Amino acid sequence: METSQTITALAALAHESRLAVFRALVQVGLQGMPAGQIATLLGVPPSSLSFHLKELAHAELVTSRQEGRFVLYCANFATMNGLLAYLTANCCGGNPCSPASVCSPAKEKQR
Repeated sequence: METSQTITALAALAHESRLAVFRALVQVGLQGMPAGQIATLLGVPPSSLSFHLKELAHAELVTSRQEGRFVLYCANFATMNGLLAYLTANCCGGNPCSPASVCSPAKEKQR
């Protein structure tokens, strides 16, 4: 993933409603969810949801497909995995990451 695409994706996710939409779509997987169901689930007005879905689509974080009368929205797992890979590419100085997630304080030099 390029730096510019990473910035676009992070900017799209840096909003409470868009993050909630993306997380909901990740949970339902590839089956996707129609916009009306997303709006009901999250309590987001349809006009606002449309704007948020457009932003997520622009960042390539969601895709859509027509099924009958409905447009189903899905998380774009390729972009999500690319973003995670970009953010962790140099994790732990090239060493495998340990399960601990707490940084330990730097040891002070003894005099």
